[in-house]
Amino acid sequence: MNRKNVVILFGGRSTEHEISLDTAANIISNMSEEKYNIIPVYITREGKWLMYDGYAGNIKNLHWERLGTQAFLSPDRVSRGLCRIVGDKVKLIPVDIVIPALHGRYGEDGCVQGLLELSGIPYVGCGVLSSAVSMDKTYTKLIAASLGIEQAKYYTLARGGDKKLPRMNYPLFVKPARSGSSVGVSKAKNKKELDEGIGAAFKYDDKVIVEKSVEGREFECSVLGRGPDAKASRVAEIVPAGEFYDYDSKYNDAGTVTVVPADIPEEIEAEIRGIAIKIFAGVGGRGLSRVDFFLSRKTERVVLNEINTMPGFTSISMYPRLWQNAGVSYPELIDELIGIAEAGAD
Repeated sequence: MNRKNVVILFGGRSTEHEISLDTAANIISNMSEEKYNIIPVYITREGKWLMYDGYAGNIKNLHWERLGTQAFLSPDRVSRGLCRIVGDKVKLIPVDIVIPALHGRYGEDGCVQGLLELSGIPYVGCGVLSSAVSMDKTYTKLIAASLGIEQAKYYTLARGGDKKLPRMNYPLFVKPARSGSSVGVSKAKNKKELDEGIGAAFKYDDKVIVEKSVEGREFECSVLGRGPDAKASRVAEIVPAGEFYDYDSKYNDAGTVTVVPADIPEEIEAEIRGIAIKIFAGVGGRGLSRVDFFLSRKTERVVLNEINTMPGFTSISMYPRLWQNAGVSYPELIDELIGIAEAGAD
């Protein structure tokens, strides 16, 4: 069997750098070495690209970084390869597929996807436009509104713009418009906390969203495929250890509980799964996404929270867990994602 050369991009310049390391380690350790020649490429926090030749489980131990060989993807569609710099020479390694195991800015927002489009190399995940609009919560909300999908009342603030907000009752959530893993997100119960939250969120982005809190239960649904023909997994419920599902609750607090599948009425689950596919198709999704929801205690209605076009693949991440619950193993899931990428780009 001719093995495919698969580049795994990981690390990156975003605040989710550490999560990307976990994602890459899990993806690599679950890929068949009989099918794939795996080529991990690490992007440092400063943006330098280095080839990683070690064991997947040691990816997070970055002592190897000073020994890494510099490499970069060529945007030349004829070359379609990875340029490895050895001394004063450049060696071209042909690439069949790229898995951008990157989260957040410069990885999940269309930037890397644009480079891959130029290169002509197939890649796992959403394209340039769908990645960009899904990463920017303001544009996701505009698309959701056009599709008639219910969401929380919100207001957008721009750096240097008018900071006066319309009247909204507390509690409120404050979020950087283009940040993931709840980085920079806070819950405000009064004016002082709101002002502090806005200031903190502006450290991560030039746009900030202030959103009415939806008091209720939190759910996640995984989508796999392309456009309206994509399929949705069962629904999982998230019971955060903290007051809300922040970064620590997601990755550090063992008190967070996930229920797979969620204990909810069939009609509610069907509605969540239907909306997940609807927003995925609405943003032009391809490959994968995880869609997050609330179920309001007050109205008992399903409310869209956000869509993530490159969800985590760590050992505790919900995206692969939901497909495992459906009988799709981790290696089978990776195979299917690669197949979707190879079937055709946007």
